[in-house]
Amino acid sequence: MKEFAILLEKLALTPSRNRKIALISDYMAVTPDPDRGLALAILTNNMTFTHIKSGKLKDIAKNHVDEFLFKLSYNYVGDTAETIALIWPYYEEGYDLPPLHRIVEEFENTPKSDIPKMIENYLTIATPNERWAMIKIATGGLRIGVSERLAKTALAKFGNKDLQEIEEIWHGLKPPYLSLFDWIEGKGPKPHVKFSDVFHPLMLSTPIDEEKDFEKLDIADFQVEWKWDGIRVQLVMDGDKRALFSRTGDDISAAFPDITQNVNGSAVLDGELLVGKDFMPDSFNHLQQRLNRKTVTQKQMSSHPAYICVYDMLFDNGEDIRNLPLIQRRKRLEEWFDKNPQTRLTLSEILESSTWDSVTSTRQKGADDHGHEGVMIKRKESVYVPGRPRGEWFKWKRNPFFVDAVMMYGQRGHGKRSSYYSDYTFGVWDGNNIVPIGKAYSGFTDEELVLLDKFVRNNTVSRFGPVREVKKELVLEIAFDSMQESTRHKSGIALRFPRIHRIRWDKPVQEVQSLSEIRREFLI
Repeated sequence: MKEFAILLEKLALTPSRNRKIALISDYMAVTPDPDRGLALAILTNNMTFTHIKSGKLKDIAKNHVDEFLFKLSYNYVGDTAETIALIWPYYEEGYDLPPLHRIVEEFENTPKSDIPKMIENYLTIATPNERWAMIKIATGGLRIGVSERLAKTALAKFGNKDLQEIEEIWHGLKPPYLSLFDWIEGKGPKPHVKFSDVFHPLMLSTPIDEEKDFEKLDIADFQVEWKWDGIRVQLVMDGDKRALFSRTGDDISAAFPDITQNVNGSAVLDGELLVGKDFMPDSFNHLQQRLNRKTVTQKQMSSHPAYICVYDMLFDNGEDIRNLPLIQRRKRLEEWFDKNPQTRLTLSEILESSTWDSVTSTRQKGADDHGHEGVMIKRKESVYVPGRPRGEWFKWKRNPFFVDAVMMYGQRGHGKRSSYYSDYTFGVWDGNNIVPIGKAYSGFTDEELVLLDKFVRNNTVSRFGPVREVKKELVLEIAFDSMQESTRHKSGIALRFPRIHRIRWDKPVQEVQSLSEIRREFLI
């Protein structure tokens, strides 16, 4: 456990991506099984402990530390693990924490009633960095700048394997990945995983640079499709087996039985999850009412029926076709639809695109007339590669909308931003009051973050835990993709992907538009 705690600390303090990869690779080289496999699962967020929650850990700490002192410390630090690691009042020298696999076993198997005592004992014999690591392991969400792909890249480096080979079998394997490490070290065969047993990592796009890319790209080499305003999904079908995955590999089948119970054929399809009747998509706000649910009612399925707009095929009746060019995969996909008529799947339209000027016109017309997010521009000869390969797929989003709003609240961020007020709630005038219309935590530079944090600290009028209400004196220019009706907000509207475009230090709050004015401008 000591070695893994040191690794986590180094990863948290190391900004260099290559250095992080080297640190993880070196750890795997000297750490025995099953600890290195469990460490890999923790780094990739593939291990959870149902009986250990952040709130329970806070309660344990408050039993031994003045509650008001804990609250002040947490508000300052902004991270549960770091707060408990630093404030825990006991330390017994001469003891070592057990190996990582023993810690994991106890986290998994200790009865719920005995967990507080176990946590207290471990906190007392651990050093502060070991406490921090242990709590991070228990609660997840490491926030140390290590993505799943980076950890797998380190694994590939350690074993001198191709990253794509690892990607192809990753989601069919379970911690502590003994067969995976045997293969990587040449002690066993490559693990066999059936195509329908796993989620297959998605191919992603990059934003297009209008000034540079159009000059060097030939429109004849690309096909153009709508960028649909839904969520990316993967549908796996094999016999009676049906599974629907989000872009991060989460199984969301239970929330969308209207899809999984009404599709047929054998394939792995890539597409956009939408809601609407007769394949006419409703707004993203309607889709949100179906998301993040463990179960769904018949009423919800009737009012917001789900379907998938399909734009790619990875497996055709068990055959892996990812190495075929996109134009051939599209032909196979069209043939598959002819053989397997569907009521919950539809094909994404290929748009006419003879010149970049015509693509520009199509993009704007789609945004104005149909609310599309923009267009996707895909190289016809591109093979399906997990990750974000350069120069293959591009997204060209519609131009954002802008609205001026007044900062109302600031809240501390997490991870590297835990010392800053970096999340900002903003609003507009509704009569003589300002009502919130959204929250943003991106779009500003590090230098601007320092200035915004200083404004919150110097202009706080009320405190609500980690939230600070501020004087209504600062105007923010907010960029957003769309505005929709919403019953979840007091203002009655919701912004899609709001971010701070500019800080309007120069603008009086009296000049900010009213709620009725922006509703007329963006909704009617």
